[in-house]
Amino acid sequence: MIYNPKIHNRRSIRLKGYDYSQAGLYFITICCQDNVCLFGTIKNGAMILNSGGQMAKKCWTEIPNHFPNVILHEYVIMPNHVHGIIEFAV
Repeated sequence: MIYNPKIHNRRSIRLKGYDYSQAGLYFITICCQDNVCLFGTIKNGAMILNSGGQMAKKCWTEIPNHFPNVILHEYVIMPNHVHGIIEFAV
C-alpha cells in the first residue's frame, strides 16, 4: 500500500531539533513489511521463534560487534516486529 496522507494521517513522533546521533538510550521498533509474521508464532502466551526469529535475535545481539559504541538493553521479538532499547555511548 502506498502512503496516502489523506488516509493514513501519520505524524512524526521525532523531537524537532533533537540530534538523534548523540549519546543516549533509544526505544526502537522494527516492523516486517506488510506486517507479515516472519519471526515465529505465539503459543500459550510464549513467543516461539522460527528460523527468521532466530536470525533476528542473532542480528540484534551482534550489533555491538559492528558498532562498538552501542550497548544493547532489553529487547523482545514478536511475530512481525522487534522492540528494543539501544544505547549510543560516548
